[in-house]
Amino acid sequence: MNVNLLLGLQWGDEGKGKIVDVLTSNYDIIARFQGGPNAGHTLIFNGHKHVLHTIPSGIFHKNAINIVGNGVVIDPVIFKKELDNLSSFKLDFKNKLLISRKAHLILPTHRLLDAASETAKGKAKIGSTLKGIGPTYMDKTGRNGIRVGDLELDNWKEKYQLLAKKHLKMLNFFDVDIQYDLNELETEFFEAIKVLKQLTFIDSEEYLNNAIRNKKTILAEGAQGSLLDIDFGTYPFVTSSTTTAAGACTGLGVAPNKIGEVFGIFKAYVTRVGSGPFPTELFDEDGKNMAKIGHEFGATTGRPRRCGWLDLVALKYAVEINGVTQLMMMKGDVLSGFEKLKICTSYNYKGNNIKHFPYNIEKHNVTPIYKEFKGWKEDITSMTTANTLPKELIEYIQFIEDFVKVPVKIVSVGPDRKQTIIR
Repeated sequence: MNVNLLLGLQWGDEGKGKIVDVLTSNYDIIARFQGGPNAGHTLIFNGHKHVLHTIPSGIFHKNAINIVGNGVVIDPVIFKKELDNLSSFKLDFKNKLLISRKAHLILPTHRLLDAASETAKGKAKIGSTLKGIGPTYMDKTGRNGIRVGDLELDNWKEKYQLLAKKHLKMLNFFDVDIQYDLNELETEFFEAIKVLKQLTFIDSEEYLNNAIRNKKTILAEGAQGSLLDIDFGTYPFVTSSTTTAAGACTGLGVAPNKIGEVFGIFKAYVTRVGSGPFPTELFDEDGKNMAKIGHEFGATTGRPRRCGWLDLVALKYAVEINGVTQLMMMKGDVLSGFEKLKICTSYNYKGNNIKHFPYNIEKHNVTPIYKEFKGWKEDITSMTTANTLPKELIEYIQFIEDFVKVPVKIVSVGPDRKQTIIR
């Protein structure tokens, strides 16, 4: 049995959490493979809204095993808060939520380093979520990190003290004033560690490969989006992990030939949180309306999202580097009522018309070239079948499919899990 993979194709916030929740009934195991509490996966059902940061989005399905893979970085404090927020649901965390021993831990001093580094950048800041993600991945690649499995060792607190001491010395290199109470931060951290240690730690690569051999169905859940990938994103305005399909292999210990379907999720328009280039960004009433109707605020940071027209140059790029086999379009309902819609089909790049995603998409190099579409006025949020969708929306979807050469199999017409149309 192959591992199916679900990931975002834009700058994150595409709606991955909802689709994982929708699809979980088809799978035995849901496994997060990268990122950390910088993710915010929103699920809405039965009139309630839930935002998950580290816990996989299949947690509300009683028959699914949820795994936090080795490629994830875990902040015990935030993880404990997530568990506390779910306490009323009486979920079986001990048996249904499993943690890879090879996942790295975010320390309080990682967050301090993140804040100091971002502050020191001034106007050149990259838009970090200040969750300590970057410094934690730096310690991982620098071979200094502390992993979940270390918590089972007698000397793990010694390892912690050595690394925290190193971090405090590093803070002195930043010419900024970061106010903090380390005793308070550590008290909260060690209390959260006690909770984390009550969960089940596993050798996740062995667990997952055994599951594959035993014909279990597995869905790998990505975080952030392909355009934030450390290698293929809009560097340096990217995250610190591999958000593309390749990240599922390294983040779970699954071989490339075990990957089956690759589900790519995108919004019917584009959003971005924080700094970085954004060719189709809108600064007019259309952009304001997208943000207002779509409630475009970051699920993790609360920061307003920048909005723009759909960019098919970027989308096709993400489809190709991930090997996407099925597309899922989110927030089509937000575009209802727009008289005219635009889709970027190529770039004017330094005076030349190109249809590929170039090395640099800063606005002084790139001007988007658009194709215009007629909008639709119908409210689609209560529609339940593909043949009831407005013909203008169907034409919009068909144009996307023809351009990227991949079918759109799911159209989301609202935030609730029930507002999902299968094509």
